[in-house]
Amino acid sequence: MDLQLYYQKIRDFAETIEDAFPVVVSMETADGGKGGILTEVAKRLAAKLVVEGVARIAQHEEAEAFRREQAEAKRLSDQAVAAAKVQLAVLSTDDLNRLKGITL
Repeated sequence: MDLQLYYQKIRDFAETIEDAFPVVVSMETADGGKGGILTEVAKRLAAKLVVEGVARIAQHEEAEAFRREQAEAKRLSDQAVAAAKVQLAVLSTDDLNRLKGITL
């Protein structure tokens, strides 16, 4: 394998990629790689994966759907974290009346 040619192919393909972090779609491989998995990676890594034939650049619609799903997952995660931060205090009736300033 000519390493200079290999790395030149990676550099050339990386220049054709428009996004700084493109979405790639994995290809099924003989060594057990699953096909159809979308991942957002750096431009150079995307070029390497495509040159090696283990992934392809996702189409615009695929990438947008993937990014929407990721944004929704982040929103739900943020909500779960915020809900976990809610503090609850159980007070007896006497303590509650004391806080309200009511004396019996």
